[in-house]
Amino acid sequence: MLEYLRIRNLALIEDMELEFAPGINVLTGETGAGKSFILKALGFLLGDRLGADMVRPGAERAQVEALFALPDGDLVLRRELAADSGRSRLYVNDALSSQESLRELRGRLVSHTSQHAQQKLLQPVFQAKLLEEAFPEPALLAERDRLLEQLRAVAEERDTLRARQAGLAERRDLLEMQQQEIDKVAPEEGEEERLEGMRAQARDAEARREEGERVLALLYGEDGPGLLDLLTEFERLAHHMARGGDERPQAAAETAAALRQELSHMASELRRQPVTENDTDLDKVEERLFALAQLKRRLKRTLPEILALREEIQENLSFLDVCSLDLSRLDKEEARLSAELSGLVARILPLRREAADALARKLEEQLRGLGFSEGARVLPEFTPHELWPGINDERGRLLWAPNPGQPPQPLDRIASGGELSRFLLALAGLRTDQEDATYIFDEVDAGVGGMTLNKLADRLVALADKHQMLLITHWPQLAARAQRHFQISKVVRDAATYTLCAPLDAEGRREELARMAGGGSQGEAVAQTLLK
Repeated sequence: MLEYLRIRNLALIEDMELEFAPGINVLTGETGAGKSFILKALGFLLGDRLGADMVRPGAERAQVEALFALPDGDLVLRRELAADSGRSRLYVNDALSSQESLRELRGRLVSHTSQHAQQKLLQPVFQAKLLEEAFPEPALLAERDRLLEQLRAVAEERDTLRARQAGLAERRDLLEMQQQEIDKVAPEEGEEERLEGMRAQARDAEARREEGERVLALLYGEDGPGLLDLLTEFERLAHHMARGGDERPQAAAETAAALRQELSHMASELRRQPVTENDTDLDKVEERLFALAQLKRRLKRTLPEILALREEIQENLSFLDVCSLDLSRLDKEEARLSAELSGLVARILPLRREAADALARKLEEQLRGLGFSEGARVLPEFTPHELWPGINDERGRLLWAPNPGQPPQPLDRIASGGELSRFLLALAGLRTDQEDATYIFDEVDAGVGGMTLNKLADRLVALADKHQMLLITHWPQLAARAQRHFQISKVVRDAATYTLCAPLDAEGRREELARMAGGGSQGEAVAQTLLK
């Protein structure tokens, strides 16, 4: 039940508070006073969108808040609309929340019946939904939807496989040629880097060996005397020069002898130093690197990309080999699901028709209580609807024959506004899925008058025994039945327009009913009669 509603700085409303009672709460006032906008504010609180231009001029934000008393505890909702950005924030029990959190709550909190709902009632899709909601075994419908979803998934997978199969089949020759080229070279992961490293090591070892041989050739000579031979000759000549007692040649000879001995020792060490053997066949390494380079050039890819291409080719060719088996499996799965769905639909069809007939009889009973003749008929009509190739479900709609002898026709062809209003009220009386919801009727009495209006009022009162109700009406006969009466008015103060709401006491209520009845002595008499 909606206990409290406060609206601040929204359009023409500066600050409005409404405390609602159980039963019927009626909102009345002149046309254009803003009655429906109060319901629009409640819709905004429950998730509808409003633009920033709806914030009252001069205010930073608009705010709507409400208190709902539910069986499992009170629920406080508050939603704010910023004037500068048009963005809104929702608070549930003072905690910031998302709009998605209201989706499940909304149907539990309010059920809105308005002239917009009349237009929905004319739509075959909405009528079909009503008939589905009357189905006695919703688990069967859920199973139908599950099977249909599985069939669609199977079909989508099969279409994907066939599209891929067709694309790869056209490229099969190219794929096999690329695979042969790759297999002929048979590259390995990291092979190019490993071969380049081996080549560098082999070249380095060869260079060191050649350098050692060159050093020994310089010491011992190759085509002529070496450095050791030259030092020996230098030493001999220096000794000859020292025979005359000159000490300088003698010192030179000794130095040359020492240097020769040092170089001879070094040469011996070089000879004894083991030569690092490198068993790498550099020619084979170069040949392998050339083969890899040729493969990269032909395929226009790096070696890692070629290795990835090989895996992709193997996967694609394997797919082509097993695709037929997968398609066969999917065909069998589709056949199984189709048979299961067909059998389920065969069970659903008679149950739906039986439930639709029962709903039509209940609607007829409700409508007779709303002023229609005993001969008024509601007839469900079903047309085939292909659920899946070869499987036909049915989609229903409502036909209406308000007068005896009149052939039934779709609602959108013959139903008047008053008839649609009563249809909606009859449907509301049958709904059991919104037991805690506050029913909102926005001019449900449109197009209704005379004795029918009294029957409409009786039905609203009966419905109000189970549901709290917010009712907007221009008829005093309906307003007089309310437990709480609010008068909506529009005033101008200091060149600014305001929408006001006042709860009426007994005297105020009498005056408002008299105004609604046309005013004057006649209106006063009607008001007095209604309040007895």
